[in-house]
Amino acid sequence: MKTYIETERLSLSGLALHDAAFIFELVNSSGWIQFIGDRNVGTAKQAENYILRIIDNQKIIYRTVRLKTDSTAIGVITLMKRDYLDDHDIGFAFLPQYAKKGYAYEAVKAVLDLALKHYPVLLATTISENKNSIALLSKLGLQYERTIKIENEKLLIYSTAKKEN
Repeated sequence: MKTYIETERLSLSGLALHDAAFIFELVNSSGWIQFIGDRNVGTAKQAENYILRIIDNQKIIYRTVRLKTDSTAIGVITLMKRDYLDDHDIGFAFLPQYAKKGYAYEAVKAVLDLALKHYPVLLATTISENKNSIALLSKLGLQYERTIKIENEKLLIYSTAKKEN
C-alpha cells in the first residue's frame, strides 16, 4: 500500500524519526492517555525508541498527518494487525488543538478508502467512553459489531467491508 496520501487539506506520510517531538506531544496528550493509554514516553529519546519499535514492526502501518499549508504534524492514522483480531484495525489520534475541525474525518476516510482496496474488511476498536471516536467511526460508515474483553478492558469493535461493484 502506498505510503504517501494527499487530501484537500492534509498530507499523510510514513512515521519517521524526525517526528519524535510531535510523537512525544501526542502520546502525552490528555486524550491519548485517557483513551489509548500511557505509553511511558517521558523523554525525546524514549519518543525516538517508540518510533523505532513501530517502524520495525511489520504488523503496523503508521502515518503522520500534516497540514498541507505548513507541514505541521497534527495526528496519526494507524493500520495494525492485532493478534486478538481477525482483520486489520484502523486507529487515529490527533492533537487536541486540531480536534473538531474535520481533519480526522478527512484523513481516516482517505486511509480507509485506500486500505479497503487491499483488505476486504477493516475493524476499529475503542472504549465506550470515547464518544468522539465512536461518532467519527459511525460518520465514516463503520458499524458496531461486538464487544470483546482484552486485558480487563472492554473494547467495542466496529467494522466496514469492501464495497462490491
